[in-house]
Amino acid sequence: MVTGRFRTLALASCIGMLLVLLAGALVTNTESGRGCGDDWPLCNGKFVPSYTLESLIEYSHRLVTGFEGLLVLAAFYATYRLYRSNKADFIEPLYYAGAALAFTIVQALMGAAAVMWPQSPPVMAIHFGISLLAFAATLLLVVWSYRVKNGRQASFVVPRSIYPRALALSVYCYVVVYLGAFIRHTESAGGCVGWPLCNGEVIPAFEGATTIVFIHRVAGLILGLLIFGMYVHIRRVTKGNEGLQVSAAWAVILVVCQVLSGAWLTATVSNEDWFIFTSLLHNLIITGLFGILLDMLIRSKRLQERTDNG
Repeated sequence: MVTGRFRTLALASCIGMLLVLLAGALVTNTESGRGCGDDWPLCNGKFVPSYTLESLIEYSHRLVTGFEGLLVLAAFYATYRLYRSNKADFIEPLYYAGAALAFTIVQALMGAAAVMWPQSPPVMAIHFGISLLAFAATLLLVVWSYRVKNGRQASFVVPRSIYPRALALSVYCYVVVYLGAFIRHTESAGGCVGWPLCNGEVIPAFEGATTIVFIHRVAGLILGLLIFGMYVHIRRVTKGNEGLQVSAAWAVILVVCQVLSGAWLTATVSNEDWFIFTSLLHNLIITGLFGILLDMLIRSKRLQERTDNG
């Protein structure tokens, strides 16, 4: 049985992972990655470093990550105990908890490596992607725990056509996220001035940072169109059954918010204080969107299998 304490633990690990993800983005946006020098886990050779803004941001990120690691470990242990009592019903959450623990360990090791041996922007962008996967795993655990609050999850028919679309959409969304992280780590956000035009042109000159930002914008536009197309398809093939319709509707809302937050981010590039806020907001929205897409992917696969097997 899933208790309220288990749901609270799962929720705490999810919120903690979100804080880790946003704290990491803050480190990048404030260029605080070297705030503790080349030392890890110490900060400039000390347990409690001398106060500077950069060291405070970097060290706080490490503390939050360490505490979150304990929460994720506790959630995995609690899930494993449930699995031992009923393997058939609790194999799904064990996957989520195990993935959260694995990705948390990987991101911590990558963070330590980035401090001791500075990495290239492509590698650092992967670091954000790993953090995103860790958050998604904790979110899926929370969603599962609330869906089984009153017993087994509700079952409904998912047409076969949804799963491959959801899979392609999730993978593509991850690629778009990677491009955005790459922009941050190459400090290319100012490559396109203005929105929706780029430097006053529909198709700008492909030079340096402009190329990266423009590709990201086009990729984001395509993502929005694909998500809207997915929503229309789900509405068409699941008439009379809400099923995934609510999730698809939320995905549409979030991708619109993501586009608008991207426009706001562009408008604040020259204002450091506002840029930090808009960048974190941009990260927050895409994190929620990616989590919803993964939930749609897993449910479409799981329920399709049940239907196919009769």
